[in-house]
Amino acid sequence: MELREIEIFLALAEELHFGRTAERLHVTPARVSQAIKKQERAIGAELFRRTSRSVQLTPIGAELRDGLAAGLRQIQDALAAAAEAGKALTGELRIGYSSAWCGSLVLAAADTFRSRHPQCLIELVDLQLADPVKRLRQGLLDLTLLEMPIDEPDLVSGPVVFVEPRALVVPVAHPLARRESVSLEDLADAPMIAVTDQPSYFIDLHYPRRTPRGRLIPRGPSAIAWQEVLALVAAGKGVSPTCLRAANYYSRPDIAFVPFSDAPPVEYGFLRSATGNTAKVRAFVETVLETARTGEASEAAPPGTSA
Repeated sequence: MELREIEIFLALAEELHFGRTAERLHVTPARVSQAIKKQERAIGAELFRRTSRSVQLTPIGAELRDGLAAGLRQIQDALAAAAEAGKALTGELRIGYSSAWCGSLVLAAADTFRSRHPQCLIELVDLQLADPVKRLRQGLLDLTLLEMPIDEPDLVSGPVVFVEPRALVVPVAHPLARRESVSLEDLADAPMIAVTDQPSYFIDLHYPRRTPRGRLIPRGPSAIAWQEVLALVAAGKGVSPTCLRAANYYSRPDIAFVPFSDAPPVEYGFLRSATGNTAKVRAFVETVLETARTGEASEAAPPGTSA
């Protein structure tokens, strides 16, 4: 039974009048009659009892009506959802990222996403370390990929996309630079360069004030951008934690990246506004997760321009 024939049957089951059914579906009464006779021949039973004065469903017809009505609603809902999703995947999607390695991933995912949804423009934005959520709150971004945790009542975080080992950036002449690894206790032996304008819970995790044994970690100058952090470290003003993958992007002769032996890894995940769960956002998140699983991201630093 074709979809149009199902629609004719269900309309007649509701109207119980061939003329009104034909008018409702913009077909002739003869077309309605032909469709019902075809269905009855295929099923091998009468679906309607017709007299000169009335049209009534038979018990078999009523049972078929109940079964088909639920199925047709599912089909219509699925078609409507697909149409809405297709309509949503146009326009612009603005994605922020907090680091070059996050940018490489979203850039690779943007290429895949654009091939699937050519009518959707992806704009990639390199975010400063300080206040990474400001543009989300201003409505200037739809989604960001950045270091976790971010726990704000008006924002939704997750899913986590990838996890990286933690490392310490130190001046190349510092004694720690000659070590194969460092521990969290070593943070008490050098000033820490931290970023400004971050939530306290974020600072406590990434830039702690005390070691696990309670030793005070001295504070060095603060910074608002990653290149500023590297310049301060190179100048001998302190050390700063990061992820180990940063060495692949920011290798330079005056600094060293030393892995931690006991620090928790750095989690990177998505952040969006509480009202920003659109079809475009969901589709892009899934594309990024797919790209991360298949390892398609390049180690090259991404541009902060439209993809």
